[in-house]
Amino acid sequence: MIEIKNVTKQFDEITALKSVSAKIEEGQVFGLIGTNGAGKSTLMRTISGIYSPEEGEVLIDGDKVYENPAAKSKVFYISDDQYFFVNGTPMDMIRYYQTMYPRFDRERFLKLMETLSLDPKRKINTFSKGMKKQLSVMLGVSAGTKYLLCDETFDGLDPVIRQAIKSLFIKEMADRGMTPIIASHNLRELEDICDHVGLLHKGGILFSQDLDSMKLGIFKLQCVLQSPEQLDRIGEQFPILKKEQSGMLLTLTLRGKSSDVTMLQHELQPVFWELLPLTLEEIFISEMEVKGYDFTKLYE
Repeated sequence: MIEIKNVTKQFDEITALKSVSAKIEEGQVFGLIGTNGAGKSTLMRTISGIYSPEEGEVLIDGDKVYENPAAKSKVFYISDDQYFFVNGTPMDMIRYYQTMYPRFDRERFLKLMETLSLDPKRKINTFSKGMKKQLSVMLGVSAGTKYLLCDETFDGLDPVIRQAIKSLFIKEMADRGMTPIIASHNLRELEDICDHVGLLHKGGILFSQDLDSMKLGIFKLQCVLQSPEQLDRIGEQFPILKKEQSGMLLTLTLRGKSSDVTMLQHELQPVFWELLPLTLEEIFISEMEVKGYDFTKLYE
């Protein structure tokens, strides 16, 4: 488990992280959501032991990560700003990472490169941005670490490769218990893979929750009611987080149990009544509005 305890990180007068606390359990895909400048990369570098926080600490399986080679060896960090040797090839990167990660699987790496039609002997500076992203992921997976930190890893990848990498992550989780931590500003990229999500905004985590639990406790209802009194009845039983109306059609975002909504439907006998699934983005918008934040200004 990764434990982030009241971490504060500053760069001169800029506070990049402010009293950040979170737990990342093993065997889950943790999604770290936030706009550019929210502090995602700083938090990732602090988790991997590159940065030392001014306050607080990061523990990897109970051990402090900063200046601790044993703890660092459990983490592979894929930076958004990737670094490769000047005029280097993937084969050069293999030799480099083998010195840092004793469990680096050379054969696994070469097989993955072949699957993606990437030449391990070609100079990396001739690779496209997407090819470099793929190379970084293959190096990270082949390193054999327990935790894989991915900073905007899916940015710039085409949909087919993006889905292939997600499938690869799931296989690594099943085969050897790898735990991916994926930072992104794009909610849609993470919705189909994350088990747990945390929202980072202005250097602080606003909340961190299990995605399934969030989806169970909030839902969207579209309905056409027989009278305004029926809307009052819905509001008495369920907190209405959001209400939209188009003609007679009402769209309500409600908090509660869907089974209770079905029971209310039998009581009210509305003209039309349908429960709809919420996207991750809609869930976060609703949660933020409850907390007093204008979520529409946080994301593109």
